[in-house]
Order: sequence, then C-alpha cells, then structure tokens
Amino acid sequence: MNLDDDYANAAYIKNAASFPQMWADRAAIFREHNYCELGVAYGLGERQTMDLFFPKQAPKGLFVFVHGGYWLKFDRSSWSHLAGAAISRGWAVAIPSYDLAPKARIFEMTLQIAQAVTVAAEKVAGPIALAGHSAGGQLVARMVCPGVLGENVVNRLTQVVPISPVSDLRPLMHTSMNSDLKLDEEECASESPALLLPRDGLPVTVWVGADERPVFLAQSKQLADAWECDCVTAVGKHHFDVLEPLEDPNSVLSRLLLCVQEA
Repeated sequence: MNLDDDYANAAYIKNAASFPQMWADRAAIFREHNYCELGVAYGLGERQTMDLFFPKQAPKGLFVFVHGGYWLKFDRSSWSHLAGAAISRGWAVAIPSYDLAPKARIFEMTLQIAQAVTVAAEKVAGPIALAGHSAGGQLVARMVCPGVLGENVVNRLTQVVPISPVSDLRPLMHTSMNSDLKLDEEECASESPALLLPRDGLPVTVWVGADERPVFLAQSKQLADAWECDCVTAVGKHHFDVLEPLEDPNSVLSRLLLCVQEA
C-alpha cells in the first residue's frame, strides 16, 4: 500500500509550482515595509530561530504562525506576509523555523515549537493566538495537548486554529515520505492530535479548504470530531491558497483568530 497520491497536493493545484516563489517574494516585500526582528533565537540549533513582527503601537497580543511543508521543507522566510492581518489589527507576530526531517523527528519539532511559543510569549504581553498549516497544523494542535506548553502560556491562549492539519500520522507510514520522517506506531500514537485529548477549555477551530485533497478534508473532520470542536470548510480554497485570508484583517479567518467581534 502506497498513499503518496493521497497526500500529493501540488499535483492537483493549477500552477502549483509557482506558489513557493510567490510566497517568498511576498514575504520579502512585507519585511521591507514592516518593523521586524529577524532570526531571533529560541533554541540552540541554526533553524531554531523566529522572525518577530511588530505593529506601530504597543501590541494588543501575540499571533504565532507555524509553517507546513510535510516536516521536510520551508522555513520562516517564506511566510512573513501572513503577519499582515494581525499587524493591521495591532498584534505582534512570531513566525518560527524548526528543524526538519530527516535531521529531526516530529516529536522533536513539537518540543521546538513549544519553546518558540514560550520565548515569543516572554517578549510580547497579552493574549496569544496560534495557527499552523498542514504539518504546522499538526504542530499547533499538539500545543493544545497536556504537558506541552507551560501553564503561564496556556492561560493566555485565546484561539488556536489548525489549518488543513495532518492530525493522524499513521497513514504517512505508508508514503515515500516516511523514509525521511521515520514514523513508527509509537510516534504516531504520541504525535497525532486526533488520537490525543486536548486540554479542557481551550478554544480550537479546525480550518480547511473545500477544494483540498479528500484526505485533508477527512483529517480535518477527524480532528474536529475527536476534539468536539468546530471545523470550518472554506469555499473555493485549496491547500495552497487557504492561507491567503491571513493577509486580510477583515477576513473571517483573521477575525476568528484575533477574536474580533462582529460590528
């Protein structure tokens, strides 16, 4: 059994090859026009760094975005523009890199993101919102599970949004990616949010594009069902453009994340 095609997003998205360069270009332009601190260390490794973006006034809170890439690719530099909505709303934003497979296992990435959130929280006061995409959705969902984040950070969480998350890692053992991910039954059990229980009382909303591969729709529903939380299906969005609302301060996704009440 090989499930590579199930998880092949680019093969089913028009002009998919153009997206990574577009993301990098938009991110670079955003950094040129906004106040940021780049490469802030949260750990000892070369990739254990984050970019921090600040509004012109004192921040209302902190938004942390965790990128995807199947735990195999990308870094913080491609996603700066996704800070746009939060900055416009007066929030600071942290976008961390983290070690990738095969250098790191997924459980190690979980610990790194927890450290990144903790360090960012020490630098910015107020409420904290978390979102992550795809593999980053898995990592963000893990932050909601007991024993990952300290109480001082957990008590400040106001919204957590796993976007198109890979919430059950077990099928990935049957893909060619596993030659680098090195997943086994034990790690799948400990790192699959859909197989774990979240901490009580934390606000979680799963978000997924309506035009995504069936497996991502299924994985998103599986997490929402397991955690008894809302699952929003964004009409007309696929796995790559589902993130674009994070640039728009008036989008439903951004308003949800930043707890903006309807006028």
